[in-house]
Amino acid sequence: MYTRILVPVENSPYDEAILTHVRGLAKLTGASVVLIHVADGWAARYVHQLDLRESEEMRKDREYLDRVRDDLERDGVEADSVLAGGEPSKEIAEAAARENCDLIAMSTHGHRFVKDLLYGSVANEVRHITRVPVLLVRGGSHDPEGDTKERRGGSGKRQALQ
Repeated sequence: MYTRILVPVENSPYDEAILTHVRGLAKLTGASVVLIHVADGWAARYVHQLDLRESEEMRKDREYLDRVRDDLERDGVEADSVLAGGEPSKEIAEAAARENCDLIAMSTHGHRFVKDLLYGSVANEVRHITRVPVLLVRGGSHDPEGDTKERRGGSGKRQALQ
């Protein structure tokens, strides 16, 4: 089914949702994984054009990619990693083609309509510019009722968890 899965990561809590999902999918299908992080700071965008040295932020990004790649390999999943710089959606789509990926698996933040209008959505942009299928997994809380974890008390009223 899938042979090579591109997984954009951002070194945030949202990564765990997609990594957990992809780890199982890769084991099931025998696919390899290509991790990508797109550094979008000024130095990252122009590091090659201006022959700049890698910034501290980029070194930390590379260390994170290496750590996640090593974790996947310890779990029996063949993995590579790519650190890119530039506009995230464009870099992700180009990497999928360059790395011969047949699936892009991304975590989403679950923004609401207004935030997406104001800030845009990398996941939305990627799905519009690539021909590669895109799997979206909502990161963070898996509570279907909202962004905060809640429980119902004996009275049936909602109570926020502390």
